[in-house]
Amino acid sequence: MAAYSAVATACSNNVVLGNELFTRTTHSPASTSLARECTSWRQKEIVSPPFQCSSRLRTEGLKARPESGGFLTFCSPPSAPAAVTPLVDVYDFICNGPLLSKTGHTPDSVKESFDEWIELGLRLSRNLGFNELFLSPSEKIRIYHYYLPVFMWCKRQLTLHESQYKESEEIPALVIGITAPQGCGKSTLVYSLDYLFNSTGRRAISVSIDDFYLTGAEQEKLASENPGNTLLELRGNAGSHDLELGTQTLEALRNLSSEGRKVKVPRYDKSARSGRGDRAHPSFWSETEGPLKVLLFEGWMLGFSPVGTETYEAVDPQLEKVNANLAPYHDAWDKYVDSWIVIKVHNLDAVYNWRLQAEIGMRLTGRPSMTDEEVKDFVSRYIPAYKAYLPGLYASGPKNAVPGRILQFDIDDDRNPIG
Repeated sequence: MAAYSAVATACSNNVVLGNELFTRTTHSPASTSLARECTSWRQKEIVSPPFQCSSRLRTEGLKARPESGGFLTFCSPPSAPAAVTPLVDVYDFICNGPLLSKTGHTPDSVKESFDEWIELGLRLSRNLGFNELFLSPSEKIRIYHYYLPVFMWCKRQLTLHESQYKESEEIPALVIGITAPQGCGKSTLVYSLDYLFNSTGRRAISVSIDDFYLTGAEQEKLASENPGNTLLELRGNAGSHDLELGTQTLEALRNLSSEGRKVKVPRYDKSARSGRGDRAHPSFWSETEGPLKVLLFEGWMLGFSPVGTETYEAVDPQLEKVNANLAPYHDAWDKYVDSWIVIKVHNLDAVYNWRLQAEIGMRLTGRPSMTDEEVKDFVSRYIPAYKAYLPGLYASGPKNAVPGRILQFDIDDDRNPIG
């Protein structure tokens, strides 16, 4: 693929010449049936019914640089006004993103790698099921203000990680820890990073702390040992994970640096036991093969550290046992993380709303889902931990975080980054 260097597009008889696009309209029946107007990438959001570009849509070989005078144009109904978005508008949109400087980018660095931004943006848009030629405002933000800047940061982290080893040494996988509350879009971000790494030739795999929940029987035992403690009645809080299984898996994946070696990754079936969940049988575990470059490790409570008695008692006295259970998580799991991504959510009411939206979506597709009351009960079991541990995480970062190896940013109620 020519890295979408040929992004400048001419519709029908449109011809790109220098910095201007001239439209030569012909009125023969044949040409009229193929003609399409072009609409701005930022101006036209939705077209109904969708139109496909004709076979006469041509791509001119312009370099995808904002200063090249190239255009990014999209087909639309003939009734739409003719408009063209220069690539400089795409460039400006990227440079105005709230994460640009946080991820170590500048307008000059974006300009230098603009081909890559455009190619990966189009590729990821298609992979996520977006119409890459008609991105909605929220989709544009997700691609060019969120997923791509974070990926570019992660890619730099990989370069930094690999530079610490000699050429003759086996290089362990870079472990990137992604911590964020449920429902905030963490899974889609991780999916996007996984896709972008693998599609650019860097073997990556994602693992969640959910994969290391106790078995159903072990969870029942934990609940019986803590009668009346609603925070440990079901899976979720510290103490409901198999730390040893997680440690063994992280260690094996991190050192999966040789070709031909394979590791089985545990999976958890949340639909088992009428929704109470259980670890999937090993025959259903996924298997990954080396060499592995990147391990994306995500979870809602990664990086949490125990707090003092006064702190947790002021939130919920039931946290006493959870707080004690949390202590060994750092040595078991967090210590493996080389680079951290901390997604901050300050409005905890949004967590409930996000979960409710997800369950409603499942209902609409005919999949098993929780009722509104069940969602409220489910989320309420996590809120005390958020209130107790998020302030410390947001103020100081994870315990082992190193300057230059941590990316922190806030998101709004629409799950979009705000810096």
